Amino acid sequence: QVQLQESGPGLVKPSQMLSLTCTVSGGSITPSYYAYGWIRQPPGKGYEWMGAIVHDGATYYNPSLKSRTSISRDTSKNQLFLQLSSVTPEDTAVYYCARGDLVAGSSVPEYDYEYNIWGQGLQVTVSS
Repeated sequence: QVQLQESGPGLVKPSQMLSLTCTVSGGSITPSYYAYGWIRQPPGKGYEWMGAIVHDGATYYNPSLKSRTSISRDTSKNQLFLQLSSVTPEDTAVYYCARGDLVAGSSVPEYDYEYNIWGQGLQVTVSS
């Protein structure tokens, strides 16, 4: 059974970089039929897809966050990484890593409902 677990700091100062890790257990992150994404939910708001990485390491980003976001992976450790630069209090949210199906010929999943396995989420607060 695949499980995803987010880890990282719960408090980040404004203007700093947020760095999170997602550790995947029970399955490899390299199969071609999965996409692994990062999704966040600010307080009182809906889910926001931040980006995703697929089997060959290609990355896809939400255009509104692309200039500040980097997603990478370490296949030897079965881990995914999220970096978000120049954070502000508006980046305060629960951050999730999640796995969705990647269908040949279709675009990478960009909506929360397209991801069917989620980590428990990590609350990150941006504050001085």
